[in-house]
Amino acid sequence: MMKRNNLLIFIVTVGVFGILNTEMGVIGLLPSIAEHFNVSISQAGLTVSLFALAIAISGPTMPLLFSGINRKKVMLLVLGVFVVGNIVSIFISNFTILLMVRIILGLFHPIYCAMAFTVAASSVSKEEVPKAVSKVFIGVSAGMVAGIPIASFIDSAVSYEMAMAFFAIVNAFVLVATLIFVPSMPVEERQSYGEQIAVLKKSIIWVSIVAVILLNASVFGVYSYIAEYLATVTQMSPNISSLTLFVFGGANIIGNIVAGRVLTNSPIKSILTFPLLLIVVYTLLFFTGEFAVPMVIITFLWGILAGGIMANINQYLISSSAPEAPDFANGLFISACNVGTTVGAAAGGLFISQMGTQYVVLVGILSLILGLIAILLRNYMIIPSKQLSKAAIVQD
Repeated sequence: MMKRNNLLIFIVTVGVFGILNTEMGVIGLLPSIAEHFNVSISQAGLTVSLFALAIAISGPTMPLLFSGINRKKVMLLVLGVFVVGNIVSIFISNFTILLMVRIILGLFHPIYCAMAFTVAASSVSKEEVPKAVSKVFIGVSAGMVAGIPIASFIDSAVSYEMAMAFFAIVNAFVLVATLIFVPSMPVEERQSYGEQIAVLKKSIIWVSIVAVILLNASVFGVYSYIAEYLATVTQMSPNISSLTLFVFGGANIIGNIVAGRVLTNSPIKSILTFPLLLIVVYTLLFFTGEFAVPMVIITFLWGILAGGIMANINQYLISSSAPEAPDFANGLFISACNVGTTVGAAAGGLFISQMGTQYVVLVGILSLILGLIAILLRNYMIIPSKQLSKAAIVQD
């Protein structure tokens, strides 16, 4: 049973990597997309922004619509859509059609990711849920961080078409593995849409959503401009900047492993400690960001906290607030993260335009302070509640 569960978690982790790789990998292909379709680089950027917008819109709705269907069938459907979409993207020559394909893939994205978290959580005991979910987040981190350089390398070494084919190959591999190794997973207790949507009546779910938006904004309000920060403030060479970004990505994976353990053993204390630690990291970043060596060290610590631990905390905040509707809750989590990314990036751009690149760090600090207030309010609401699962109440 344990081996089967481990294999199941591994397959959905690789599946999440493939889905996130399709989303983020095109960032490394934007110059080639602009050249291939004879559009400007800003127009090519629509392949990223429209994909993200589709995720934000479909996050709460699509997982809800598919929540009553056999999970294996749903995963096969989504993987099939991604395989076909990526193959079509290789051969089309019309940019508008490419954007339409990207929007369709973005709409299906939250279904698989939300279901991956649910499947991982349901395959283990309640006490082991954070560890199982943290393994899936390794796929998220790998897709977000490794997808860009891998796609960019294939593009430069072989061709744009082969880079797009890589996305299709990864998704096709997971589709076959799911078909062969994943058992049928019918929904045992099918909930009506009304029962699931009813969780929105709970105040704690809204406080959790606000907390997730603020925490995600605290990271992506800064990380969205990290390349500019390294170039203008730290004055790193392009090669050293790329190495620093890889350090951040590797730290993400470490953070996911750490998060699984701390959230299993002491979730409330971990959730309260995280914003405080990240505020310290951002403060160090603000005062020592001009120096290359401290910047690399800080980026490593930042990657552990922001890329790894934060993602797990965000998922825990919302899923533990609505354990009676796991698929819908995970959809809300995905949507809230995308809203936070959008808000953070917009705020970061505003601070840079008004104050300068160095001051983008203040977006992270302010968002964390507000996020900590939301977390404290949530904890005040969660402790006396008898409606939450016992997994959310821990004796620290």
